[in-house]
Amino acid sequence: MLDVLIKGAEVFDGEGHAPVRADIGVNEGRIAAVGDLSGRPAHAVVDAAGCCACPGFIDAHSHSDTLLLVEPNSPSKVRQGITTEVVGNCGASAAPIRDISDLPFDWQFLKYPCKWRSMREYLKLLAECRPAVNVVPIVGHNRLRIIAMGYKDRPASADEMRAMKRMLEESMDQGARGLSTGLIYRPGKYAAAEEIAELAAIVARRRGIYTTHMRSEGAMLRESVAETLNLGRKAGVRIQISHLKTAGAKNWHYVDEVLAMIEKARAEGLAVAADRYPYVFSCTDLDILLPDWLAASDRAAILRGLGEPKTRDRLRGELAEGRAPSYWEGVIVATSTRAEWRGKTMAHIAAALSIDPAEAVIHVLAEDKLLTQAFYAGMSEDNMWKIYAQPYVMVGTDASLRVPGGFVPNDHPHPRAYGSFTRFLRAALDGKTVPAGEAVRKMTSLPADHFGLRDRGRLRPGCYADIVIFDPKAVADLATYAEPHQFSRGIRDVMVNGQWVLSGAQPTGRRPGRILTA
Repeated sequence: MLDVLIKGAEVFDGEGHAPVRADIGVNEGRIAAVGDLSGRPAHAVVDAAGCCACPGFIDAHSHSDTLLLVEPNSPSKVRQGITTEVVGNCGASAAPIRDISDLPFDWQFLKYPCKWRSMREYLKLLAECRPAVNVVPIVGHNRLRIIAMGYKDRPASADEMRAMKRMLEESMDQGARGLSTGLIYRPGKYAAAEEIAELAAIVARRRGIYTTHMRSEGAMLRESVAETLNLGRKAGVRIQISHLKTAGAKNWHYVDEVLAMIEKARAEGLAVAADRYPYVFSCTDLDILLPDWLAASDRAAILRGLGEPKTRDRLRGELAEGRAPSYWEGVIVATSTRAEWRGKTMAHIAAALSIDPAEAVIHVLAEDKLLTQAFYAGMSEDNMWKIYAQPYVMVGTDASLRVPGGFVPNDHPHPRAYGSFTRFLRAALDGKTVPAGEAVRKMTSLPADHFGLRDRGRLRPGCYADIVIFDPKAVADLATYAEPHQFSRGIRDVMVNGQWVLSGAQPTGRRPGRILTA
């Protein structure tokens, strides 16, 4: 007797093949059979005629780390078919920490059910919160460096390196699957390649993965890719290049050279892959625009600097230097304490305040106490589809979970938080990118294999029953830059470990996700 019988779906197996009409049987949280199961009795039968079924989508680049402690249902992710989130990216994991002040600024203001410090304590608390989705934890380099040496702009000493190595080893022993870096963020940006390579060697010995937000995605893109690939060769570690892109129109022509570099490394045997989101605006903190001489401080010191006339004058000049007026038309304020600024360009805000855009940046950062996020123009859609055409490129939201009208203060997220997977799937179904079977592989078995997730990412007997049923005619992303809090459409049912978390496009309240530790 099957627990669940899904009848008559067009089934994508997750391995890149075109769909075939089949039934799917589920027993005890795993797939029991795929094929003609018309003679098999079941406790529950789901009619999927006219719909497609595929493995649950794996978000290869999520930032839901601490938000899962607050909203474990992960609604914005589940509604686009995501059943597994890889967290701890860009150097910013939930653990280890000394206290809550070590977390990124926007994570510090949430109300958590309990305190934690180590990776073990965080994962125990996460398991107790019972997330709806599976979670793959990675430890962030920024967390290690902050604990070992604060925000200092210098190489780590021998003692500091030993401290970071010890924390990394402990975090991996406690369940983390690897290490991530955010080499444009403080304090990770101050780390030399040798520091990262030493840490990556520890990851390699434990057969983990190294994910990286590289030092540059624009003018120094080629050098950043070369640094990443050389680290992989030196450390012998599996590599995931986060949100692979060519930022800035004058850098778009690097795409072919960069892809050739990666392909050459793969041909040599280096286990390197990448992810990206299907949008041409990026999103990160507005304070990423601050120069190092000011950014290499703690939050309080930066805010004091923003209030000093001499510092403001120097900063205004540096922000304006080399940036044409048109640049500020491509910087859109997202999350902000001021509702009238959300969704507006920096040029618009500057005009409304009767100041120049550089001064407007300082004003907004000071008003928001450095909590502003922004969307940045600068990517090529043609390059985006060229990157997605590579067989090693998977899909990631580069976003934390969201709830419409929810719990993040002053929230105005990038639409990728709600629509990355449905947007990419829609493009495949419409013939704008790779065929639908290959698109499904990029969202399922490709990340499962690269991140070492056993028995995930495929619809075949013995695999865990992470399953998505979608209407191929209706599936679409609805979130926009102006109105981002909109769930995707067309994802009808979502099963995690054999239990429905979404049924008939409605949440069931079940939370059967697991922590997929190393």
